[in-house]
Amino acid sequence: MSKTGKVLVVDDYEPNMRQLLEHADYTVFTATNGRDALEIVKAERPDLVLLDVVMPGISGLDVCAELKQNAETCLTPVVLISGEQEREARLAGLDAGADDFLNKPVDPEELYTRVRSLMRLKRLTDDLESAESLFLTLGRIIEARDPCTEGHCERLAEYAIALGKHLNLERTDLDALYRGGFVHDIGKIAIPDRVLLKKGRLTRKEYELMKRHPAIGDDLCGTVRSFEAVRPIVRHHHERTDGRGYPDGLAGDRIPLLAHIVSVVDVFDALTTDRPYRKALSTATAYRMMREEARDGWCPETLVATFIELHQALHLERTGVAV
Repeated sequence: MSKTGKVLVVDDYEPNMRQLLEHADYTVFTATNGRDALEIVKAERPDLVLLDVVMPGISGLDVCAELKQNAETCLTPVVLISGEQEREARLAGLDAGADDFLNKPVDPEELYTRVRSLMRLKRLTDDLESAESLFLTLGRIIEARDPCTEGHCERLAEYAIALGKHLNLERTDLDALYRGGFVHDIGKIAIPDRVLLKKGRLTRKEYELMKRHPAIGDDLCGTVRSFEAVRPIVRHHHERTDGRGYPDGLAGDRIPLLAHIVSVVDVFDALTTDRPYRKALSTATAYRMMREEARDGWCPETLVATFIELHQALHLERTGVAV
């Protein structure tokens, strides 16, 4: 396997591109239509896709758009190949998410320069994804310290994304909610088991120690650039609308919506699963307690009501039984 990288060339009118790229020590895959291109991307996971705009069946623009809309391939660089005068195609390509363009006929030096540049970008992206994967795994490891919280991260991510979609949030916010579901409590890595797993009521000193975990988690996430949008969730998911939360005592609109969302789904999951200090509560009891807490200043009552309505609908859809 080439150490330089893997390139998919989707163009039946540029036979020289494969030879040029293989000469530069790239591993090259080829396709002559959009459908085959998507299959090769799925099977081979190339580092870069060179894509003709005009192709039979699915156009290059449609292939580009599909790759960029898929969470597994959205960070794969795509170069569209078009005629020098095809201005409308270039504008449409930018709208579809293309990373760069090449003119026909393809100039070898320009080809090498653009491919090298985008390969460097892909390696940087891969490094960032590796760091992100490490943090998501760390979130699961922290969860595993307490057998009562098995599956907590997955459930939080699922609940948070469902609520985010129901609120018509942008894709970037949904991505942050997914990551936040896994790493919101990552700061608990610094909390001793004797405190984290204590079955009885925490002492004042122990509670103050526990309250440090959001700030610790925020500092940890600050080491990963791709977690910038996640940091407010990690830091503020224990804040309260009335200002009595921690670590910063934020109140009202100063608390980010994404932090509120993770807080709501976190509390629901905590109430409806076994914990060291009590057994799981019924869904109906959890609903009632959440409504009461919201009225008492925990978070916006409308957000809690929206989550409960959504959860009831999802439960009915999955089980056929109303809560």
